[in-house]
Amino acid sequence: MSDALDPEDQKILILARSARARTGAPAGAAVRDADGRTYAAADVVLPSLRLTALQLAVASAVSSGATGLEAAAVVTGDAAGEVDTAVVSDLGGPGIPVYVAGPDGTPISALRS
Repeated sequence: MSDALDPEDQKILILARSARARTGAPAGAAVRDADGRTYAAADVVLPSLRLTALQLAVASAVSSGATGLEAAAVVTGDAAGEVDTAVVSDLGGPGIPVYVAGPDGTPISALRS
């Protein structure tokens, strides 16, 4: 990824990285809703529940009353791992940027929902 991220997109990458580091989860994610509020989460793996960090961040936004998304970020230790952006499209519609970064927060790619 060669384009520099704007400060608001950099912020959600930092939040995603912090969520991952705080829990030791394989991935952390953060989203920014249409009002500029941010929500961060980490992967949840329980015997009866599995949610990706991105699914949980979007669910947090929805449960707080968000009606749309501006951007999302995922920080993962699995550089080859695929990021399912369907949940971002469900709330934000098509074309929402989803930034994917490695554990150090360096962006690897920018997907679109």
